[in-house]
Amino acid sequence: MRGIQISKYVEGPLDLTVSTLSQPTPNENQYTIAIHATATNFFDLLQIRGKYQHQPPLPWVAGSEFSGVVTATPSSLNGKGSKFSVGDKVFGASQGGYATHVCATESQLKPVPKGWGFFEAAGLFVTMPTSYAGLVTRCNLKAGDWVLVHAAAGGVGLAAVQIAKALGATVIATAGTKHKLDVAKRFGADYTVDYTREDWPQVVKKLTPKSRGVDIVYDPVGLVDKSTKCIAWNGRLLVVGFTGGPIEKVATNKMLLKNISVVGLHWGAYALNEPAKIDEVWDELFKLFESRKVTGTNYTDKEYVGLEDVPEALRALGSRDTWGKVVVKVPQEGQSKL
Repeated sequence: MRGIQISKYVEGPLDLTVSTLSQPTPNENQYTIAIHATATNFFDLLQIRGKYQHQPPLPWVAGSEFSGVVTATPSSLNGKGSKFSVGDKVFGASQGGYATHVCATESQLKPVPKGWGFFEAAGLFVTMPTSYAGLVTRCNLKAGDWVLVHAAAGGVGLAAVQIAKALGATVIATAGTKHKLDVAKRFGADYTVDYTREDWPQVVKKLTPKSRGVDIVYDPVGLVDKSTKCIAWNGRLLVVGFTGGPIEKVATNKMLLKNISVVGLHWGAYALNEPAKIDEVWDELFKLFESRKVTGTNYTDKEYVGLEDVPEALRALGSRDTWGKVVVKVPQEGQSKL
């Protein structure tokens, strides 16, 4: 197969190269998948530099999210009782996504939704359940709620915008450029606000009925403190991440005075702590996928085709030049790149 192998940590994504490697060897519980599209993530940028909390022993193949076709089922099942069969279209996440082939367990795979292609499905596995579980499981979103989504043109942001709208909420989206605000609007946001403005909390609050504030704040950036200025009584403030940099320190009297709940979401930890929730979340997401109320959030301003385009795709992601999910098409041997 071909893939991007890390034999030593690199300074940046443009140092990555594609090489010919041995086919991955699945263990008895793994499927083998021929990859047709692979998605980029910020944690990939950390991992290739040796700065992520989960570092495989060198050498290893970079990447995680993908979509493709099952080419072999787990040997432990002897072809019986496996959820997927050879030829099935799947998406998922497993170490080694920047390659033409990868191995993954059943829990790391989902079927490509009906009517969806590989390109659109490749970026679903991380962002969609993160946003659904955050809004619904943790914040009890209901129809009629007003939801503020920060960094709304990002991967999790656009997922949150669509899910909130599909479930009957009114969405206010923030971003730092007009282009990204336009993207959020295109994916369903009712209102957009430039959060580089000093007065953005006041602008947000004035958009809500009787300037009461929003019911839910979805924050993957680190804007908790300022968001307390535009949240309603009994509001729910969801902490998803800290892409803005430093981790905030917030005065807890602000939670008391407005009856605010501040909750976190660590989707990856549900497998260990609350595994039953995982299928619940995915079952609801597939209803939204198949009804087309929620679609893929793929970046389309530029096309990336072939593993050789992964370094540039990662560079663009890291420099904040993109929106949504940056997905690279991976033609299999004999397929055209066109």
